Amino acid sequence: MDDDRRREFREKALPLVNEMYGVALRMTRNPQAAEDLVAEAFARAWKNLEQFQAGTNLRAWIYRIMTNVYINEFRKKGREPEKVSVDACERMDEFHLFNRLSAQAAPAPDPVKDVVNRPTRKDFRKALEALPEGYRAAVDLYDLQGLSYEEVAQALQIPIGTVRSRLARGLRKLQSHMYRHAVDAGLVAAVR
Repeated sequence: MDDDRRREFREKALPLVNEMYGVALRMTRNPQAAEDLVAEAFARAWKNLEQFQAGTNLRAWIYRIMTNVYINEFRKKGREPEKVSVDACERMDEFHLFNRLSAQAAPAPDPVKDVVNRPTRKDFRKALEALPEGYRAAVDLYDLQGLSYEEVAQALQIPIGTVRSRLARGLRKLQSHMYRHAVDAGLVAAVR
């Protein structure tokens, strides 16, 4: 392996460690397992660096390795990610959060309650973790990590159309969850 490739790997891949840990933590839901997943992904990337094609996206390549390691660990342990029917995840009465909130004309009656009960990062993280695995991975990589459709497709080894579909459904479920949180917190009245 040539020194240029090693240098490029150190310069471009190592700064991704914290970002990838966040994704791994959302995949595994376990800090130790997330550390192990990232370490294994980087070890395999370093070991197979000669297979990396110069000029292609190193970030997407490493995410693909991490995703493969994660999937293979599930197979090795005899488990599979939760499978959910697309039909079970969609209901005709679910609308986007913004459509529901736009129906609310009156401001919150108590400004203190409004500020105290606002959704937090913890609430968002909880809503994200509640998404089915395929949707969560697509939303995480695209919206939170900033990968393009193509990079997400490469990382998850799925067609771009599937990425778009999972993003749309995942974001709709995320919005629905956050809307329910806003209703429960008394920030908005439920729209019937």
